[in-house]
Amino acid sequence: MNIQKEINFNEKTGFICDMDGVIYHGNQVLPGVAEFIQWLHEEKKEYLFLTNNSGYTPKELNQKLARMGLDVPEEHFYTSALATAAFLKEQAPGCSVFAIGEAGLFNALYDAGITMNDVNPDYVVIGEGRSYSLDTITKATNLVLGGAKLIGANSDVSGPIENGIAPACRALVAPIEMATGTRAYFCGKPNPLMMRTGLRMLNCHSGDAVMIGDRMDTDVVSGMESGMTTVLVLSGVSTEDTLKTFAYRPSIVLNRVGDIAAMARSMK
Repeated sequence: MNIQKEINFNEKTGFICDMDGVIYHGNQVLPGVAEFIQWLHEEKKEYLFLTNNSGYTPKELNQKLARMGLDVPEEHFYTSALATAAFLKEQAPGCSVFAIGEAGLFNALYDAGITMNDVNPDYVVIGEGRSYSLDTITKATNLVLGGAKLIGANSDVSGPIENGIAPACRALVAPIEMATGTRAYFCGKPNPLMMRTGLRMLNCHSGDAVMIGDRMDTDVVSGMESGMTTVLVLSGVSTEDTLKTFAYRPSIVLNRVGDIAAMARSMK
């Protein structure tokens, strides 16, 4: 464990926490998570689980954690699908999209008043999804060549699963970018729009907030650039060697998210 400086987490009022690789791998809850959530509740901390995974709705995330024995109400989740829908609603109210993804993305788009269109959409929107195939990316490629703007729900290249990693949104968008010569715009972390929304939902100033994640290129950089204390946990895709490849550092490196609660209690 490599700690840069002592941080008194008791003094922080808001916690934004990544999920994949921090709370769980696939359907396996990680050690120390229950203690961390218990501490958040006991100390009446404002908190938000903020995930770049666009596949789940907040209700599905609530139920997924419930199956793992964790009680986290729906209002404590914010996803890259919700960030994507909010961006499109702000940019082009009532627009239409051709979307590849799961229920989380489709529900967020519908709730924002966005309609589906596979003929002449305003946007092509890509999220993680089992419907991804050569046919769907060929369709998406030709719609972009026809004038649709290309949006990615997030810029994660891969994500941790129980037996390794899976290609994530950035990797799924790449073939369409290469085939069309078009650069996608990504709405999830580290896009500051998503972080500002998270802080607004917590009603918390960035100086009083903590960003917790397992990735330097999305979690740590987005928290750092937003002025938050940053925690890199080594329970996901990053190792201590990962730090050597980046020009910036997190505020602190911990083995797992439960270490936050343990540190906070030791400082009381």
